[in-house]
Amino acid sequence: MNLFKYGRYSGYLRPISYLIDLSIINGLALLYFFKDLDLFWFVSLISFSWIVLSIFSKFYHVYRYTRKVTIAALIIRQMVFFTLILFAFSGYNNTLEIQPGQVFNYVFVAFGLITIFKFTICYLLQKYRTEFGGNYRNTVIFGENKNTKHLESFFKNNPEYGYTHKKTFCLKNNPEEELEKSFEYINEKYIDEIYCSISELSPEQINHIIDFADNNLKTLKFIPDNKEIYSKKMKYEYYSYIPILSLRNIPLNESINVVIKRAFDILFSCIVIFFLLSWLTPIIAFFIRLESKGPIFFKQSRNGFNYKEFDCYKFRSMMPNKNANLHQATRNDIRVTKVGRFLRKTSIDELPQFYNVLFGDMSVVGPRPHMVSHTNMYAKKIDKFMVRHLVKPGITGLAQTSGYRGEVESDKDIIGRVRYDIFYIENWSLLLDIKIVIKTFLNAIKGEEKAY
Repeated sequence: MNLFKYGRYSGYLRPISYLIDLSIINGLALLYFFKDLDLFWFVSLISFSWIVLSIFSKFYHVYRYTRKVTIAALIIRQMVFFTLILFAFSGYNNTLEIQPGQVFNYVFVAFGLITIFKFTICYLLQKYRTEFGGNYRNTVIFGENKNTKHLESFFKNNPEYGYTHKKTFCLKNNPEEELEKSFEYINEKYIDEIYCSISELSPEQINHIIDFADNNLKTLKFIPDNKEIYSKKMKYEYYSYIPILSLRNIPLNESINVVIKRAFDILFSCIVIFFLLSWLTPIIAFFIRLESKGPIFFKQSRNGFNYKEFDCYKFRSMMPNKNANLHQATRNDIRVTKVGRFLRKTSIDELPQFYNVLFGDMSVVGPRPHMVSHTNMYAKKIDKFMVRHLVKPGITGLAQTSGYRGEVESDKDIIGRVRYDIFYIENWSLLLDIKIVIKTFLNAIKGEEKAY
């Protein structure tokens, strides 16, 4: 498989679009108003206003199936509100004596360039999909009726949108057996998105498909030809004029949120590495080696974003042993050293994971990663466990600050952890991350019962 063609790297287009648009509005502002304004103040305010306005107006919420008329409407709405912001700025700074004609001229030129750039990117992406077959997503449909036929035709007749329809499953002859075979087909053919016609499937089949999609990291969407599906909180979209519902709306699928979270991770990890680990590591290394021979750091393979394995780092808190990658630490574990017991109690042993954060394998906040052997075990026995891998794992998480830290003593512990992790994934915000970090710090100071 050609990963370059197959990959969803188009997600980088949104932050790049932000940078280009900000360059246009700021560069032209300097050209039009340079003599009359405080450069730093104007650029900072206009850039901040543009970002906030774009988030609320969803200016960059343009997808492969978004219609041209919708993009034009987004541009016009953005232009109107941005013009009002400019007039508000010039009115507040009335000493600048910026003339209305000058503002309108600037806005028209700026948005003319932004419009050209936006439609050029759309055109080039569509040509890339049709000519080279890149940036595509494989799809299947469950259920056959008039609506699914329309959707199948949409996929086949519009290759510029980047969808490759593989198969439509009827599931009428032997539903259970055909459903299992369809799941095998989906995994074998690397299907990305599953579309379901609600009226053609039973509630049991829908639940089975939902569980399969969650546990195998597949995007699941519904064709709303049944009123019952509207009782769920879902994301509503249009492919041409065909209404589509997405089962799970994940904030971190939005590129701007990914950029915000990554910026927070880099800033926070750099602060910890430079101002804490730089002097604390030699001290901890001295006491670890004083008590037992062996490496200072403990490296363990864990599953991260999209189930990808990575090496997770910790300060070594146990005597070197062959079972370190198989068995989790338990209460009064004889493998834990005296220094290690202190490190684990205070969570200091986790600090080297900030290097994982800086390298991009982890985030400061997210679902805690498990050992590979444990991940494989829980994926088979715990429903929706794999949903946790839709985002990067974290050093701390909502589950850990809600009483589900440390050893998994029973299935109840891992089920509760999964429930909190899914809530975090579906309700992420930067404020929630900050709240979890503060709560983690306070818990470390007062100590936790399961920190052993």
